[in-house]
Amino acid sequence: MIKCVSFVVLAIALVATPVRSQQGDKQEEPVQLGTELVNVPFNVTDKKNKQITDVSRDEVQVLEDGKPQEIFSFERKLESPLTIALLIDTSGSQELTIGAEREAAVRFFEKVLRADKDLACVVSFAKEVTLEQTLTANLGSLDKALDRVRVSPSSGFGRGGTAPTNPLAGGTSMFDAVYLASDDILRAEAGRRVIILVTDGEDTTSEYNSAAAVERAWRSEVIIYCVGIGDPSMQRVNSGALDKLSKETGGRSFEPHSVEDLDKAFAEIENDLRQQYIVSYSPSNTNRDGTFRKIEIRLAGEQRKDLRVRFRRGYFAPKV
Repeated sequence: MIKCVSFVVLAIALVATPVRSQQGDKQEEPVQLGTELVNVPFNVTDKKNKQITDVSRDEVQVLEDGKPQEIFSFERKLESPLTIALLIDTSGSQELTIGAEREAAVRFFEKVLRADKDLACVVSFAKEVTLEQTLTANLGSLDKALDRVRVSPSSGFGRGGTAPTNPLAGGTSMFDAVYLASDDILRAEAGRRVIILVTDGEDTTSEYNSAAAVERAWRSEVIIYCVGIGDPSMQRVNSGALDKLSKETGGRSFEPHSVEDLDKAFAEIENDLRQQYIVSYSPSNTNRDGTFRKIEIRLAGEQRKDLRVRFRRGYFAPKV
């Protein structure tokens, strides 16, 4: 039996935080998957990860459980609202890099967030998952939240001290952080929902496992981008765990080895979010049975065969 897992702080603040529709932006309401339309954001890149921006509707093919689906709409959603949850690992392995991570995140928010459209929050996690800043469009509030983020004392590191023999001793609940952000923060938000996960990918204390975290992201239509970074002296990043989270949800995974690489990773995430297509279709399988439906997006034409299409792997049908 899975234990009840929740954010350490600000549970009341989540209720009190205005949702986007209360802020005057009613451009898009959440679509209940499987009832009318399934909306699938996706990116198309070449082998060098250069964005392909000239894809036409006629080239796009959507399959659900291997069966072709009729496309209802297809467009580039450059102006669609973004709701971003930035998840930062504060376990001991981040002691030497967390300062650069905070600064890169500040620069990212300054470039990406549009005050009239987008929202973001900050979540830290070590053994516990803490909501540092609820969803907001205020850059100042996000900056202050990031400035508060420090390596957890329970992880065994002291500020200015030396690393313990086991830097993971305090615990890391990465999958819990992904699960909670997907379910408690992003699920009910409009537009595109995104997690940016900054961590070395090691998880030692989560109640939820990788499969549960991915399933919750699917149910909440969340795209996960992973920035794999940890103690430079140990060179330890769990690439497999991070790749799974990103690939299953339509995101990407990065492993920066310098401040420049870190800024580049955030810049590429920004570029991805600004170059997405969104395809919508009404499923031919109308059964309300709660089952998982596998999604596949293909591009027709010989000239498109070498391009890469990134999209979430599926969704769960509603259950009556």
